[in-house]
Amino acid sequence: MKSVLRYLKDYKKESILAPLFKMLEASFELIVPLVMASIIDVGIKNSDRVHIVKMSAVLVLLGAVGLCAAITAQYFAAKAATGFSAKLRHALFEHIQDFSFSQIDLFGTDTLINRMTSDINDVQGGVNMFLRLFMRSPFVVFGAMIMAFTVDVKAAFIFVVTIPLLSIVVFFILLWTIPLYKDVQNKLDKVMTSTRENLTGVRVIRAFNREESEKNLFKDRNQTLDRAQQYVGAISGVMNPLTYLMINVATVILIYTGAVRIDIGILTQGQVIALLNYMSQILIELIKLANLIIQITKAIACGNRIATVLETRTDMVDGTQKINVENSELAVEFDNVSLLYEKDGEAVLENMSFSVKKGQTVGIIGGTGSGKTSLISLIPRFYDATSGQVRLFGQDVKQYSIEDLRSHIGIVLQKAELFKGTIADNLKWGDENASIDEINKALDISQAREFVEQKNGKTDFMIEQNGRNLSGGQKQRLTIARALMKKPDILILDDSASALDFATDAKLRMAIAENAGNMTTFIVSQRAASVQNADLILVLDEGKIAGMGTHDKLLEDNEVYQEIYYSQFPKEDVM
Repeated sequence: MKSVLRYLKDYKKESILAPLFKMLEASFELIVPLVMASIIDVGIKNSDRVHIVKMSAVLVLLGAVGLCAAITAQYFAAKAATGFSAKLRHALFEHIQDFSFSQIDLFGTDTLINRMTSDINDVQGGVNMFLRLFMRSPFVVFGAMIMAFTVDVKAAFIFVVTIPLLSIVVFFILLWTIPLYKDVQNKLDKVMTSTRENLTGVRVIRAFNREESEKNLFKDRNQTLDRAQQYVGAISGVMNPLTYLMINVATVILIYTGAVRIDIGILTQGQVIALLNYMSQILIELIKLANLIIQITKAIACGNRIATVLETRTDMVDGTQKINVENSELAVEFDNVSLLYEKDGEAVLENMSFSVKKGQTVGIIGGTGSGKTSLISLIPRFYDATSGQVRLFGQDVKQYSIEDLRSHIGIVLQKAELFKGTIADNLKWGDENASIDEINKALDISQAREFVEQKNGKTDFMIEQNGRNLSGGQKQRLTIARALMKKPDILILDDSASALDFATDAKLRMAIAENAGNMTTFIVSQRAASVQNADLILVLDEGKIAGMGTHDKLLEDNEVYQEIYYSQFPKEDVM
């Protein structure tokens, strides 16, 4: 929790003033029973109207000053809690941005979203209530006990016995429920995962008529969460009845003791009323404290989940060097590179060795699961090689600053990702200062200019979230244009033309080649036609290089390449 609470240090003043003003309010409340006792024992008993009016004015004054103190405390507590949560959310988001792909895969997107939203909201609520009540409630409870001693020592011993018993109950329930609330949040993660999968994959679910099975799966996870919440809620809910029972028993004993001591002339009626008021104050504060304990328990469980993310250091150490493209004639070198996603898992890439000169086009082809995407993910350091070296322009990629490294690389991933905003806004991710001419050139090369010109507003056409108002091919062409906007030294196209027809794909590759200059291009594709004109073709099979060379050479002596090629171009068509 320390890694979470340190974001509260900028609100030290508010964190101190909020409980102080609450204690000031509580101090005025503790005086009220004594004033009431005076009204009864002096004003009412002696029919002294002047005294009653004076004491009533004191009550009003205490209430007004207490109200001002409470509002001030609420303001400081809210300011500290909301400011703290904003800083925490920002820090968590920034920290997640430093994670490698493997760490994000380890945590899971859904649980990270849950920790940034639901968990932080719960921690914010816990901090708010803590600042308002944690000092106030114990202060009133023990203050009422002390004030009871000023009224009557023997009667006050009822408070001395009651309060420790109540403390034991509260402490026991606290220890019991903290791990249970953590389990509830973990089950909420599963519900979140199910919800996200169903919303993003709704078309696939309907296409395969899986609505009922998905409803049942969601219902099962939701019911598991419901049972966990009811269980921990039942345990937490025991606190109120127990405290009520103990306080009411103590009240009965107090009334009996007070009545006896009035009869023998030791106590006055006003003093007994004051003692009962103090007991009532304890009851009210313990109810507040019980609710606070429940909130704090949940906040601690959520805070620990957030702390787990914050305390996870990125496994990818940033380098310090800047790329000098002129350092080497070779753009990319793989030297006996292997990759494992998990320490004890199977290698997805084994002993990869090849070199690519600047300006060359490299085609990467292979069956599903052969390691094509894994291979190109090592170039921009989305993952780090488990063994061996990946070098760019003569230096190990680990020596470069990650920001500088990726500024020289344009990459288009398998899934076309666009963001809500105009077409121009999305393309300017590649170059935020790009002119309209540069945008149009990128659109021309990516073969997107034709359909963009037909859109209402052209480059000012508003793209909806995830680009859902565009076709798959349109999204792919725009993501290629976005990568080209960077004018990268290395361009990686990871099966990024799969939604394009063969003619458009051919025009795209031709346009990229004509405008490439000294740019090194990697084309990952399932289509042999997309890579056959490459200067170097890498054929992957089960994480290994099964062949390397030009199209003609591979077609002549590489069985894996032949199998892929002839499955798409029958021999009689080639003849």
